[in-house]
Amino acid sequence: MGYRVLVVDDSKLARMAVAKALTTLQPGWTRVEAANADEALALAGKDAFDLAILDFNMPGRDGLHLAAELLALKPSMPLAVISANHQVEVVTRAREVGATFLQKPLTEKPMREFLDDAIKRLAAQ
Repeated sequence: MGYRVLVVDDSKLARMAVAKALTTLQPGWTRVEAANADEALALAGKDAFDLAILDFNMPGRDGLHLAAELLALKPSMPLAVISANHQVEVVTRAREVGATFLQKPLTEKPMREFLDDAIKRLAAQ
């Protein structure tokens, strides 16, 4: 089954890296991109997404605030927050809102683990 993935990062290069990993690991999935939280919420209001991959550090609302807002719309949505800032506080806050923390630069192994877990969670719904 192909899922719809929302990718949110203010860096086009970072979105391209996530896109490449997604295409490699799950070529049949649909990817929709947003450059910030406002764009992401506008897209989420128009269309349903199965999972989301969010940058932590963005102008305006950070990825953790966006994660909370997306989970308010769809509480069971698997979410990953990605960041080069892997301080304990950021990782802990990601887990507290119900998101998986992935460290930048994003590599294939943790991305695969997140996607495999997301597939299991989505199949159980």
